Amino acid sequence: MATFSRAKKYLLAPVIGLICLAGALPHPAAAASSGAPTIDTAAHTAIVVDFNSGPVLFEKDADKRVPTASMSKIMTAYVVYGYLRDGRAKFDDMLPVSKEAWQTGGSKMFVPFPGQVSIEDLLQGMIIQSGNDACIVLAEGLAGSQQAFVEKMNEEAQRIGLKDSHFADVNGLPAPDHYMSTRDLATLAIRYVTDFPQYYRYEAVKEFTYNGIKQGNRNPLLYQNLGADGIKTGHTDEAGYGLVGSALRNGRRVIMVLTGMDSMQQRAQESEKVLEWAYREFEDVTIAKAGTPLDQAPVWLGVNAEVPAGVAKDALVTLPHASVRGMKVVAIYDAPVKAPVTEGEPIGRLEVTAPDIDPIEIPLVAMAPVERLGPMGRAAEGLAHYLWERNN
Repeated sequence: MATFSRAKKYLLAPVIGLICLAGALPHPAAAASSGAPTIDTAAHTAIVVDFNSGPVLFEKDADKRVPTASMSKIMTAYVVYGYLRDGRAKFDDMLPVSKEAWQTGGSKMFVPFPGQVSIEDLLQGMIIQSGNDACIVLAEGLAGSQQAFVEKMNEEAQRIGLKDSHFADVNGLPAPDHYMSTRDLATLAIRYVTDFPQYYRYEAVKEFTYNGIKQGNRNPLLYQNLGADGIKTGHTDEAGYGLVGSALRNGRRVIMVLTGMDSMQQRAQESEKVLEWAYREFEDVTIAKAGTPLDQAPVWLGVNAEVPAGVAKDALVTLPHASVRGMKVVAIYDAPVKAPVTEGEPIGRLEVTAPDIDPIEIPLVAMAPVERLGPMGRAAEGLAHYLWERNN
């Protein structure tokens, strides 16, 4: 049988849509090529990701393992949120404060000893005030010990695909075998927002008062009109100043990680500069809406000669602003779809091309079932195909 190929070009009007990245970040820049916009930053390592569509818009030594300081508390909170989601803990549960937690150095929420603190207050003390003491109370109260909680952190890291991360403590204080890559921090941030939208709110709070002590959130982006709503800063002498930032503007979320900066001022300046660049230079474009037929794909030996083709999820891509005008979308089928066809079955792909980006492929699926022809119909179809090949 001769190989059948077909391509059809579309000019599709953008409409509102959303696809969330569920897995680990791709190592190549999924939507950018060497001609795409770029930026320079004083951060030692950096990555910028479009949350909605998934591509890496910019990276700098993103796979280098670095000390993360308090940015690793994102994983601590991620594990705690898992306890809450699964019903193994409640916000108003009171956890006891150990002497070790009370004596912990560095940033603190100033838990009382002896005493008890609610999980909700501890989360705010950890996320907003960056309390190392809060981390220990949560770990000991939920898992029985810090070590048991750290094991859960490493298990979760492996489960969600963090390839260059290892946790040795619950608060990010310096340890030889405590590290993450910038890419892993971005992947964790995306999972954090995606997996726990019901809890993702403390990260945008600017200040929290506990035990009569008011402390402000150290995230500089929250104090600007940038759409920022999280997530966590970090600082030690070894790690420098770092930030895992998230911002949402007009439905488009950008995740950004910067590490190794020299001062709080430099962290504030670089994070604002890089975030503004991401929104200024790129935009999200919806290619197709789920449930909308885009084409009629050819069917071989089916009761219908064609089947409507579309996308299973709203298909969104992120492009440089200058590339949108030159965007082309082509539906490609390597061969006729062989009947029987089931609804939702992959049958082809959309290929998106535009200046300064690598081609992007989006699966096409059948939007309706097609039954197979009976014996007589198949024989007639085979004869027709034979006569066509003989005469062409």
